[in-house]
Amino acid sequence: MLHIYNTLSRTKEPLKTAEPGKVRMYVCGMTVYDFCHLGHARMLVSFDVVQRWLRASGYAVTYVRNITDIDDKIIRRAVETNRRLGEVTRFYIDAMHADELALGVAPPDAEPRATEHVGDMLSIISRLEDKGLAYRSEDGDVNFAVRNFPGYGKLSGRSLDDLRAGERVAVSAGKHDPLDFVLWKAAKVDEPPESKWDSDYGQGRPGWHIECSAMSKALLGLPLDIHGGGPDLKFPHHENEIAQSEGAFGGALASIWMHCGPLMVDADKMSKSLGNFRTIRATISAEASLPDDQANYNANPREAEMLRFFIVRNHYRSPQNYTPDNLLDAQNALDRLYQALQNVPPAQVEINWDHPSAKAFRQAMDDDFNSSGAIAVLFELASEANRSGSAEVSGLLRALGGLLGLLQSDPAAYLRSASRYQRGVAAASSLSAEDVDALVVARSVAKKARDFAEADRIRDVLHAEGIELEDKPGGITQWRRA
Repeated sequence: MLHIYNTLSRTKEPLKTAEPGKVRMYVCGMTVYDFCHLGHARMLVSFDVVQRWLRASGYAVTYVRNITDIDDKIIRRAVETNRRLGEVTRFYIDAMHADELALGVAPPDAEPRATEHVGDMLSIISRLEDKGLAYRSEDGDVNFAVRNFPGYGKLSGRSLDDLRAGERVAVSAGKHDPLDFVLWKAAKVDEPPESKWDSDYGQGRPGWHIECSAMSKALLGLPLDIHGGGPDLKFPHHENEIAQSEGAFGGALASIWMHCGPLMVDADKMSKSLGNFRTIRATISAEASLPDDQANYNANPREAEMLRFFIVRNHYRSPQNYTPDNLLDAQNALDRLYQALQNVPPAQVEINWDHPSAKAFRQAMDDDFNSSGAIAVLFELASEANRSGSAEVSGLLRALGGLLGLLQSDPAAYLRSASRYQRGVAAASSLSAEDVDALVVARSVAKKARDFAEADRIRDVLHAEGIELEDKPGGITQWRRA
C-alpha cells in the first residue's frame, strides 16, 4: 500500500481517498511575474512524479495546479514595463509552459487562474464574515481574524504567540492582530484599473491566500485527498488556506499535506528574494542568452533530461543542493543509464511486477514516492543488462524509467547530442554530429588502408573534443559524447 508523509500529522500514512480508486490532488502553482527558477523546477517535477506514480498504481487522478495571475508583484512588473496585467501574465504563463514541456512535466488536468474565480472568493469571504472570522478594517481591507479560529497553527506546528506574519502578510494599522491576514484588498488610486473588481466591500482585489481556498473547492470539492506545494508555502499560505476553508465550510480541507524540500545554494534556499536563483531556461538552453521578450525557447533535450534526473534522484522531501558540479555529476550518471540502453537495445516489455527489480522499484515508490530508491534500482538493472546482454532486462530498465519521466529518448541520438555539462567544462565540443560522423568515417578508411598512425591521430582529435569511440564487431564504430 502507498504511504505518504503527511506534513499535518508528521507521520507516514496510508493513502485513503474520499472515493475509492480516485485521487483529487491540488498543488499550489506559480505566481506569473517572472521566469521559473530551479526551485520551481523541483516542485513541478516532484509533483509530476507523484501524479505519474498514482496513475501507474491504478488511481484515477484529477490533478489541479493553479496559476496566481493577480498579485502585488505582477502589478509592479506591469507598471515597471508599461504593460497591461494580462500581457505580463500571458507572457510568463507561456514561459512556464515552455519550461514544463522541456522538463517532461505533464500538464495538470486543470490549471485555473485566480482572476477566473474572484466571485468564488467573495462568496467565501462573506461566509467567513457571517461566522465572525472576518472583519472590515478602517483602511477598507477585509481581514481574517486568526485568533477566532481555534486550529490556527496546526500545520506549521507553532503556537499563535510564536507565529509571525509571513512574507506576503502585510501588517497594517487596520488589523486587530498582527497575525490577521488580508482576504480582500481595497483598491488604491494608482493601481491599474484591470487589477480592481467591484464587490460589496468596495472596489479591490483578493488577497493571495483566499484564491486557493476558492479554486480547490470549486474544481475538486472538499476534502481534498492531497494538497501540495513548495517548502515555503507551509506557513503562512497553507496555514491560512486551512483557516479559510475549514472556517467557512467545516471539516478538513485536505487529508494529506505534501511539501517538497528546498533547493539550496550555499546553505540558503534558492529564491528570487535572495537573488541567488538560476532560471530553468538558463540551465537547459544551449543559447548563451535569451531576449527578454522571448517566452519560448529551444531547450537542449540532453540537458533538460539531466535536470529532471538531478531532481528525481533525490527524495522529494529532502533538501537538495545546487552546484554546477552536482549538475555535471547528474549528467554523467544519466549518461551511464543511456549507455546501457545503447549497449543492449531494449525489448518492448510490459512491466512484470513480480520481477525482483520491479518489486523493489514499487516498494521504493510506495514508500512516500522514494524516487531516490527507485533510481538505485535503475542502476542495478543497467549493470545487469551490461553483464547479461538481456534485451528484456534493458527493456525493463527503460519501462521503469518511463514511470519517472526518464530514459525515453533514442540512446544513440541522446549520447550523440551535445551538453554543456560534460567533462567539467562550461561549453560542449565544437564538433557537430556531422563533423564527428565524417571523422569516424575517415578513421575507418585509414584503418582499412592500415594507416594506423592516421587512425590513432583521428581518435586523439575526437578524444580531445570529448568524443568517445567504441569499435564493435563487423567494423562498426559507435560514438558518444563524454
